[in-house]
Amino acid sequence: MVLIILVYGAMLLLSLFQIRKSYQLDDYEPYEDLLHSEETKPVSILVPAYNESVGINSSIRSLLSIEYPEYEIIIINDGSKDDTLEKLIEKFKCQKINRVIRKQIVTKQVKAVYRSTIYTNLVVIDKENGGKADALNAGINCSSYPYFCSLDGDSIIERSAFLKVLKPIIESDDEVIASGGSIRIANGCKIENGEIVETGLSKKPLVIMQVVEYLRAFLTGRVGLSHNNLLLIVSGAFGVFSKKWVVEAGGYAHTVGEDMELVVRLHRLIKEKKVNKKIVYVPDPVCWTEAPESIKFLRRQRKRWHRGLFDSLWKHRKLMFNPKYGSIGLVSMPYFFFIEFLGPLIELIGYILLGVSVITGSIYIEYAIIFFLLSLIYGSIYSMASVLLEEWSMERYTKVRHFVALFFVSLTETLWYRPMTVLWRVEGMVEMLFGKKGWGEMVRKGVSND
Repeated sequence: MVLIILVYGAMLLLSLFQIRKSYQLDDYEPYEDLLHSEETKPVSILVPAYNESVGINSSIRSLLSIEYPEYEIIIINDGSKDDTLEKLIEKFKCQKINRVIRKQIVTKQVKAVYRSTIYTNLVVIDKENGGKADALNAGINCSSYPYFCSLDGDSIIERSAFLKVLKPIIESDDEVIASGGSIRIANGCKIENGEIVETGLSKKPLVIMQVVEYLRAFLTGRVGLSHNNLLLIVSGAFGVFSKKWVVEAGGYAHTVGEDMELVVRLHRLIKEKKVNKKIVYVPDPVCWTEAPESIKFLRRQRKRWHRGLFDSLWKHRKLMFNPKYGSIGLVSMPYFFFIEFLGPLIELIGYILLGVSVITGSIYIEYAIIFFLLSLIYGSIYSMASVLLEEWSMERYTKVRHFVALFFVSLTETLWYRPMTVLWRVEGMVEMLFGKKGWGEMVRKGVSND
C-alpha cells in the first residue's frame, strides 16, 4: 500500500505541474498558426470498422470537419457482417477505383477500394476479415502520407484535436515518432452532425464511474509517464504514428492489445538502434468514444484489456530489468508488470484473506478498519484529484451538476466499482492461462443524436 501510494502520488504531482504548465503555454500559442505552417505534416486517418453500422457515419462526419490543412480518411471495412459497407457507399456516394496498394505489411486480401465522389479525401477499403491489427496494417499499406492516425469506428473527434496531437511531432524535427491524445466518454453528450455540441454525463453510475476512471488514467497516469519518455500505451482509439517507424517495426501484431504491443515494440526498436526518439502523450486533444453501459460488456472489455496487457509484457519480456533498454526496461516494464498486471491479483488475495481473518477471528478489527479507511480515503482523493485536474485545466465539463456528480460518484469507487474491476481483471488472468484469444462481441448502441 505504501509503495502504491508513493508511486501514484508522485505521478499525480508530476501530472499536476505538467498539465498546468502546458495549459498556461497553450493560452499564448494559438494552434491556428499550424494550419498555415509549411512544417505541418499531412496525415492519413485510419478507421478500422467491423460491424460499426450504428456509429460510423457520425464518426466520418466529425473527421470531415476537422481543422487540418492536408489529410486523407481511410475507412477499412474488415469483413463486417452488418451493413457497414453498404451505408458508407450510399451515404458518401462511393465508387470503386483502381488504386495501387504498396504491400509493405502482409495482410488479408483487399477485395475492393472505393472513393467518395463527394469528398475526394475519403477512401473505403473492403477486405477479408482479419481483426483490428490486420485492418490497420491494410490501411497503412494504402495510406499516402508519412504519418497516420488510428481511430476507432465509433469515435467523435474534436475539430482542433489533430492540430494539438500533431504539435509535438511538427515541432520536434522528427524526434517524436508517436503521439497520443485523451479519450473521453461520449455517453450523455449531445452530438449533431458528427460533432460534440454539448458536453454531458450519462445518468448511469456505471458510466459516470468510467468517466472518472478515464480522467485518472489519462490526466495523471499517462502525463506522468510521458514526461520521462516512459509511456508504453498510446490508445488505439486516438494515436498518431510515423509510418516509416511502424513499417520498420513490422506493423501491428495480431494480439489482443495491439496498440500497447506496438508502442513497446517501437521503444524496443529505438533502444536497439540507439537513436533519440520519443513517444509522447498530449492531454488536451480529445477523442470522444462510446463506453459500455452494461456490466456484461464492461466486464468483457476489462478482461480483454488485462489479457492484452500481459500479451505485450510477455512478448517483450526480454526488456524487463534489462539495462540495455534504459528506463523502459528498468522502470516502465516493472511498473506495468508489478503494479498494473499483478496489482489486481494481490488486491483480490487481500480481500479474501481479510474475509477469512474476520471469520476465524485472527485479525485486529481496529487495524483492519484503519487500513480500510486509509484505502478508501486515498482512492477517493486520487480519483477526485483527477476530476479537479480536468476542471482546472481542460474545463470540458462546464455544468456544476456534472462536477458534483463526478465528485460524489468517485467517493464511492472503493466500495463497489474497484472490487468489481479487480475481480474482472483477475478473470482475465485466468482466461490468459487457459489460452483464450480474441476480442469477444461488443454491441454498440450508438451515441449520436442525429
